[in-house]
This record gives sequence, structure tokens and C-alpha cells, in this order.
Amino acid sequence: MKSILTVVLAMLLFAVAAYAQPKTLVFDGALLEKHRTEHAAGKNPRSGEIAEMIKRADRLVKADRTFSVTKKTQMPPSGSKNDYMSLGPYWWPDPSKPNGLPYIRRDGERNPEIKNIPDDDEYNNMLDDSETLALAYFFTRDEKYAKHAAAILRTWYLDPKTRMNPNLNFAQGIPGRSAGRGIGMIETRAMYRAIDAAIILQASKSWPAEDQQSLKKWFREFLAWCVESPLGKDESDERNNHGTYYDVQVVTYAVFTEQIDLARKQLEVTKKRIASQIEPDGSQPHELARTLSWGYVNMNAFGFAILARLGESAGVDLWNYQTKDGRGLRKALEWIIPFAAGEKEWTYKQIKPRTYELTVPLLEIATRKYGKEEFSKTAVKIGHNDKESYRYLGFY
Repeated sequence: MKSILTVVLAMLLFAVAAYAQPKTLVFDGALLEKHRTEHAAGKNPRSGEIAEMIKRADRLVKADRTFSVTKKTQMPPSGSKNDYMSLGPYWWPDPSKPNGLPYIRRDGERNPEIKNIPDDDEYNNMLDDSETLALAYFFTRDEKYAKHAAAILRTWYLDPKTRMNPNLNFAQGIPGRSAGRGIGMIETRAMYRAIDAAIILQASKSWPAEDQQSLKKWFREFLAWCVESPLGKDESDERNNHGTYYDVQVVTYAVFTEQIDLARKQLEVTKKRIASQIEPDGSQPHELARTLSWGYVNMNAFGFAILARLGESAGVDLWNYQTKDGRGLRKALEWIIPFAAGEKEWTYKQIKPRTYELTVPLLEIATRKYGKEEFSKTAVKIGHNDKESYRYLGFY
């Protein structure tokens, strides 16, 4: 009799866990649960996006793809294909040199040679697919999505034969100059997406506790590399979006691995970055100096928004933080509004057409956090034309 009761209790506990609000780090778990409940009741205005996400997840299950750094033909200087490797995107052969070496920089112009090393594409596909499948599992509780998402995460992080070693020693190398650079850390700026996917999958039998603990071990090692390695320390000193996303990574990994004191310490650094990167009027001069200024302004603001979300887990309020002279995230978001709404002309250098895939989520997040009508009106005016806007279901 006791054994039957034990089994029943275990089943009940699993059922409760399966439908509990996920304790995601960057995604808002309460918001995800709200979307799920409303969708199930046929009352969610974003049900079309959810349906599109589930269709894509079905295609991913059918394709049955996983991703790995070991697929490249090139061998990193370490002699291990498990080490991530990439080339700096804005570096090109020097036409004045017979062999093109050393490469020279052309800001904003991506050299197609970077595609010869597939690690970056493999990494981004890993993030996209694991996240989509985890969300599909969350909204449907169909185990087929969780099973494939778990396989993707195990292949990238856990399987010794295929996993990425927890370092970026050879990221964004430059032929003739360096095998890897600290700013290569910008390529893993969205690693939080894989972590949130894994947190969602904890409700599934396909992602047992030992897998979650193994993933945490990987991130403890990667976090140590970020804060202790020469390249990691080099990136920590960057004064533009690279510094912002260095903080995103350190805080994410610290919170995930229960190192809250380290997360809080890094968030204090973030406050200094706000003071140095955002002007009292909300402009971002370091980003405005780039040849793709609009994209970098939005990208950097989005990084600060992620940090504000992470700050909620560490007891640090960045949403409302501002310096004595008024510099803060809210001011940066308000500065974007007239340019996004077409009320002001964008006169800064922009060598490619402006896009709004980050602008709309930023404005919608700001609407939730600040309740200012202008944010929502501008987002509606721009329109939700991103085919994968379901990726932001955990943001707004």
C-alpha cells in the first residue's frame, strides 16, 4: 500500500512541477505562465505567434538536428576541435599585401570568410532550436519537444565527444594578428537563452536533475574562464556594448550557478557602465560612433534590459537606477522613441537599412516596466513584423 501511495505522490508532484511557473532567469516565468494559461483558454492575442512557434518546433523535431563545434574542418591551435573558433567579422585581407596579411578592419562590413568556420552558425542554431523546442514543450507539454531540446543541449554542453569546451580562447581571431581576442565573447552574449531553455525543461522527464547539474558545472567552468582568463579580463574593460554583454554573461552564469554575491558585484560594475555609456539625454555616444549606429544603440539598450531583468534575481534594481545627473536605462529607452516613431530623422552613420527586431521588444518591455503609453504606441506603429517574435513571449 505504501509503495502505491509513494508512486501516486511522485506522479502528483511531477504533475505539479510540470505546470509550475518556471524559475527562468531572463524570461519572466510569471509572464510565460500567463501566456500559456490565456492561450489554453483561447484568450491570448499572441496565440498566432504561439501557433507559429509550435509549427516550427514540429519541423525541428522532424529534422532531428543537433549542433556541435566539432563539425568544423579546421583545427584550433589547441589541437582540440572541441574548442570554439571563429574569425572577426569586420576584418578583411589587406589588398596592399601579396598574402593579405595582416587583415585590416572595415567596421560594419562582414567578411563572408567567417562562414568558412561553422562554429558561430552552429552555436546560434543551437540557441534558436533549443529555445523554440523548450517553449513548445512549455505551451503543449508534449514530451517530443523536450526530448529533442534535451538532445541539442546535451550535444553542445555535455557529451565529451561533441561538447564545446568552456572557453573562448579562439573566438574572433584575425589572420596575421591573433588566434583569438577578448571581444570574441560578444558571440556568446545570448547564452542565457540555452540556460532558460534548460530551466523550462526541468519539468520534463527528458531533462533529469543530473543533466541540469552537469550543465551548471559547465557554466561554473565557463564563468571562471570569463573572470580569470587574460581574454576574459580584457573584455571586462571594454567601454561599449562589449562591456555591457560581458556583464550579461557574468551575471547570468553567476545567478545560474548560485553565486549571487558575484552577480551583485558585477551589477555594481553595470551601474558604472550606465554612467559612462548613457548620456543624461539618453543617447549612447559609443554606439552612435559606429557605422551601424541604429543597430548598436538598440543592441546595447537590450543588453542593459537583460541585466535589469537579471538584477531582479539578485536584488538589484536597474530598471529605475539613475545617476545624479539622470543617466539610466529608462532615459536610454525614451531617447529611442522619436527615432523609432519616425518623428526625428536618424542622422547618425548607418551603412545598412534600419531594422526593428530589437526595437519592438525593447519598447514592449518598457511598457510593462514603466507604464508609459508612448512606448506601446511606438511599438504598435512600427508593427510586429518579426516572423520569430514568439521568442520574446518571456519578455512582454
